[in-house]
Amino acid sequence: MMQPPASALEQAQTQFHPASCYLNTATVGLAADAALAGLHEDMGRWQSGNIDALVYDDLIARSRAAYASLVGTTPDRVAILSQVSVVTGIAATLLAPGDEVLLAEEDFTSVLFPFLQAEKRGIEVRVVPLANLLDEIGPSTTLVAVSAAQSADGRVIDLDQLADLAETNNTLTYVDLTQAASWLSADADRFSITACGAYKWLCCPRGSGFMTVQPGIADRLTPVAAGWYAGEKPWESIYGPPLRLAQSARRFDVSPAWAAWVGAAPTLELLDSVGQATIGAHNVSLANRLRSGLVMPESNSAIVSIELPSTGPSSADLAAAGVIVAGRAGKSRLSFHLYNTVADVDRALDVIAG
Repeated sequence: MMQPPASALEQAQTQFHPASCYLNTATVGLAADAALAGLHEDMGRWQSGNIDALVYDDLIARSRAAYASLVGTTPDRVAILSQVSVVTGIAATLLAPGDEVLLAEEDFTSVLFPFLQAEKRGIEVRVVPLANLLDEIGPSTTLVAVSAAQSADGRVIDLDQLADLAETNNTLTYVDLTQAASWLSADADRFSITACGAYKWLCCPRGSGFMTVQPGIADRLTPVAAGWYAGEKPWESIYGPPLRLAQSARRFDVSPAWAAWVGAAPTLELLDSVGQATIGAHNVSLANRLRSGLVMPESNSAIVSIELPSTGPSSADLAAAGVIVAGRAGKSRLSFHLYNTVADVDRALDVIAG
């Protein structure tokens, strides 16, 4: 009897080869075969002195397009950056003395620190519990900044409500998609600015990342990290004045870490071929299977934060048993991605119970 054709998800899974029950994508995503093959070839060109810098422009364009598709925007609204804190620093240039920025106290510090530093120049910073964040948005809120999914425990902010409240109150929005991109529906165009470190749920090499910006907001931002790659024609903006930045979001590009984009382009295209909706349904289903086994309520997150029983295994015990998780905020954090299976969930439940 003929087997049915493999789904896009099943085909993508063949690109990944975890050596253990790997439930730690919220720390770092695994490399795909296509990424490793490209990186191996690139290292060979480097070793032999055959690097062609122009080749990386095409890889970056491919990465930009695939990421735009995954988060619901267009490539002209996507900039490439290295780290989320760089984007946060750019976002902080929207604020003038007397403006108010609203933050969640549990958030990752790359979202918080650049705004907290802005207090020195007269910005009013309000920090509230995440659970109260949406209720605290009002006419006096100039900008609200928050992660779509929390790093410590996976809690997901209601992005639709956030966008609606911001529109009602004429409030700017800055959303970190690092723990959400590829599995959570983001619709980046609804937010003034988004950021994403690509080495977690996008499974790209560390050093790759993205920023999206609405066209009306771009002109109000200062490209504080602009260099030659932010030029309208990068290879013609290597030396000397005048300032000649790109008209699109590329004006916020930083000089690319070339090898990172060698691995990023095929990986992002692989994820995009599966689709955010499919990846999200798979990831959340596995997370909820774990929650059910632990008698926890269902959630809309691919991340599960648990307090291991005092008589049970520690995070180190889990690792010794081949179940790789992370310790965050005093609890064990388990995260599920497209390369995980039901067998991974059941293995984790067995070890936790044992």
